Amino acid sequence: MGLLFTNIKELVQVRESHLSFVSGKEMKTLPTIKNAYLYIENGKISDFGKMECCSVLHADQVIDAEGKMILPSWCDSHTHIVYAGNREGEFVDRINGLSYEEIASRGGGILNSAKKLNETSEESLYQQSKVRIEEIIALGTGAVEIKSGYGLTFDGEMKMLRVIKRLKENYPIEIKATFLGA
Repeated sequence: MGLLFTNIKELVQVRESHLSFVSGKEMKTLPTIKNAYLYIENGKISDFGKMECCSVLHADQVIDAEGKMILPSWCDSHTHIVYAGNREGEFVDRINGLSYEEIASRGGGILNSAKKLNETSEESLYQQSKVRIEEIIALGTGAVEIKSGYGLTFDGEMKMLRVIKRLKENYPIEIKATFLGA
């Protein structure tokens, strides 16, 4: 099965030769091809290049990507997707100049997060985390590392790790778990 993207405004992160690692000055360069095509066959990139050089004569599906850019998926190497509730109010407090100590004295902070997590059922924790993983996938993330750490108890950390394992079993992106217990 072939999928052909045509008229891509800009195909991002393409190189003439394979590089397994980029660092230092090499990071200043973001190679692209303007007015490009991309051919995917059986789920793998089979061909790409400038539109004028496209030699793909048949594809099961053709998508005209005029005015759009195509780039690799994101790899998010530090997340805390598995948690209970939210801390939006605390972020507003930080923006307004409150210290972490002041936020904790008002009942917020990591201890409050741990309390919420430990009071939340594993199923509810999974359902909340599922929404977050679906959101990052929709935004282009293709691989993610998820840390535990909000449990602050053996049972809480294990609950988080089980939820991460379940996400890994149910979603098509690469998920790595990191135990970040206190």
